[in-house]
Amino acid sequence: MNLLMSEMIGHRGVASLAPENTLAGIRTAAELGLEWVELDVTLLGDGAAVMFHDPRLNRTTNGRGHLKKQTLISLKSLDAGSWHSEQWRGEKVPELDEALSLIKALGLGLNLELKPNRCDLHRLVDQVITALEQADFPVEKLLVSSFNHKALVLFRGRCEHQIGCLFETLPRNWCHKAQMVGAVSIHVNAEKLTEAGAKAVKAGGYQLYCYTVNDTQLLSRLKSWQVDGVFSDCPQDLK
Repeated sequence: MNLLMSEMIGHRGVASLAPENTLAGIRTAAELGLEWVELDVTLLGDGAAVMFHDPRLNRTTNGRGHLKKQTLISLKSLDAGSWHSEQWRGEKVPELDEALSLIKALGLGLNLELKPNRCDLHRLVDQVITALEQADFPVEKLLVSSFNHKALVLFRGRCEHQIGCLFETLPRNWCHKAQMVGAVSIHVNAEKLTEAGAKAVKAGGYQLYCYTVNDTQLLSRLKSWQVDGVFSDCPQDLK
């Protein structure tokens, strides 16, 4: 079976080396020779689609408050890099179309995670599909995932791109949920995956990916369970 993604996927770009969900992180992943990156997309209060993980600005920018209260103009005034290191001072939160354009130009694959953060799911899905169409993003280079099953159901109803189901722990009805959205892969917290769970996913014909793997001992255990790939903040340290 050909892998949907690579065995090593840069988590939020390369989170250990560059600020997460930024153009700098995407470029760093390409410089490391990674083939795929994972990034988060969500909506601002004005409906703009941007690459961001948290519901609040505090952790990864010099701003404060809820993302849903921001406009694109206000967000672009913030520094999304200096919290990581002085090297990245002035880095901005990118719009979805900016990220897609750079990823496509660099020839990378993208696992795009839908992050509702209490935004309108219909609007989020609509914005993502529109951006993908406008970017003419390669189908074989994209896999859309989310913890929010309703978001995946909405996405599947509008688009035929590959879908992966995201779980913190593998629920009893994981297979039913995957079948509902025509998923091709299952993504699970590496620390909470069991060998029995891994065997069940593989026996079901799904590819299995785990997050967030930052040490070689955990990586070795997952490989012994036939996990297909992992998301890592520090892929440069994992051999």
